Amino acid sequence: MVAVIADPRTAQVQLAQARRLVDPALRAAVDTLPSSMRRIAGYHFGWWDPDGTPTRADAGKALRPALVFGGALAAGGTDLDAVSGAVAVELVHNFSLLHDDVMDGDATRRHRATAWSVFGTSAAILAGDALLALAMDVLAAGAHPASTRATGMLGAAVQRLLDGQSADLDFERRDDVGVDECLAMASAKTGALLGCACAIGALFGGGRPAQVLRLAQFGEDLGLAFQFADDLLGIWGDPAVTGKPVHSDLRSRKKSLPVVAALTSGTDAGSALGVSYAAPAPDDLSGEAGLIEAAGARLWAQAHADGLLARAVEALAAAEPDPRTEAELIALARLATRRDR
Repeated sequence: MVAVIADPRTAQVQLAQARRLVDPALRAAVDTLPSSMRRIAGYHFGWWDPDGTPTRADAGKALRPALVFGGALAAGGTDLDAVSGAVAVELVHNFSLLHDDVMDGDATRRHRATAWSVFGTSAAILAGDALLALAMDVLAAGAHPASTRATGMLGAAVQRLLDGQSADLDFERRDDVGVDECLAMASAKTGALLGCACAIGALFGGGRPAQVLRLAQFGEDLGLAFQFADDLLGIWGDPAVTGKPVHSDLRSRKKSLPVVAALTSGTDAGSALGVSYAAPAPDDLSGEAGLIEAAGARLWAQAHADGLLARAVEALAAAEPDPRTEAELIALARLATRRDR
């Protein structure tokens, strides 16, 4: 395994810079939406309260825009070359979040009420649809020579994301989900968009075909590692930090990666979890979290995240970025897979 040593402060600076670069263009794009959609989108992004009063709520980590900018720099371009790509990817990500919250019934995101719980289910779905259409418009309207190819690439990533989300929902109704198909689901649901973010950045940065391919692989592996980390937080994350209820994934009976690993572990703890998971979620889910850990699934998930991170770093090195950009992307990848929110 490749040893990854990175200063998390470097990654925090990248995320802050990505947010500063993407937000003006993101706001300008959202301002073109019909007023009904704009109102919900702006609330979801944390820009204003339900009544339109400006606020400064958490707008998210800006990981995907940061990867777009990092991909551009790794390919020898500048971050300014890739602003439209970063906006488009961030719009797609938030389209998926609006829909995810509806499908999962989550009432809280980023420490505030979810859009559907404020404006209604149908309105939130429509707002998500509006963001997806807007993402394609942003790319298609760009004057960059790579805009057309980037639009097709983003569309393909969305199709994979939707396929992964569909599988995730299907798993909730099944009691025979295997680890391999759960990994495939997570790769599509999360890895596709992170891989696309890096590849689009490389395209806008003028990258060679081999660089675009390697950076896409870096993002794909990072995306799956990110999903492992996200699934761990869905069970053991601190609500005060994550902005989601404790044991949120267990309460919704999600077949996340640690859950499936525990259920298929062949251990007594895994068998006990299977019996418990077949019933409605109890008020206190700490016992189920303990069974997952006793089955070895928590350590299994963290080990897989670490292995994927190492593989991502190898793909990044093969893209031959300059040393500073390589170190910054490694720091970003490290933060994404070893995080508390």
